[in-house]
Amino acid sequence: MKNIFLGGSRNITTLNDKIKDRIDNIIKNGFTVLIGDANGADKAIQEYLYDKKYQKVVVFCMDDMCRNNIGKWKINTVHCDKKVRDFSYYSQKDKIMSEEADYGLMLWDGKSKGTLNNILNLLERNKVALVYFSPEKIFLTIKNYDNLDLLIQKCDHESIQKFDRFLNLHQKMNNRQLHLKLA
Repeated sequence: MKNIFLGGSRNITTLNDKIKDRIDNIIKNGFTVLIGDANGADKAIQEYLYDKKYQKVVVFCMDDMCRNNIGKWKINTVHCDKKVRDFSYYSQKDKIMSEEADYGLMLWDGKSKGTLNNILNLLERNKVALVYFSPEKIFLTIKNYDNLDLLIQKCDHESIQKFDRFLNLHQKMNNRQLHLKLA
C-alpha cells in the first residue's frame, strides 16, 4: 500500500475543489496519508479527511506534543534534542515523512520555505511531488530538478532569495546544473 505525504503552506487554510478531487483520489485508492500537525494546509487537510471519515491517516508530531490531530488518528512522534521550536526543529518530522512516503502532494503558496523544503526532501529521495501552486491555481508534477527549477521561476525575487538563505537552494540547484535568477 502507498504512503502519501500531504502538506503545505500555513497560509493555505481552505481547500478548493481541485485539491479536494486529488485528496478524494487518495481516499478512493486507500492510500495511507502521512501529514503534519501544523495550522494552515495540514489542518485544512485533516479537517477534510475527518469530514470524509477517512481512517488511514498518520499524524506526525514533535516530542509528544501534537498541535492538531483532528481525527484522533495514529500519531508518529519524532523526538528532537533541540529546545528552540524553530524551522529546523519542525523540519525533523517533515524529513521523516518524506522518507516514509512513496509520493507527495504539497499545497504551496510560493513563499513557504517549509513546503519547498518538503518538495526538496522528496526529490532528494527520488520521489515525485505533485504541487498545487496556489498563486496560479495549477498542479505541477515535480519529478526532477528541471521541474523544480520551472516551479521556482514562478516565485517572486524576494522569496527566491529567502529560499537561498534558508535552504541553500542556489547551491543545490547549481549542483544539478540549474541556475536560479538570484541577482
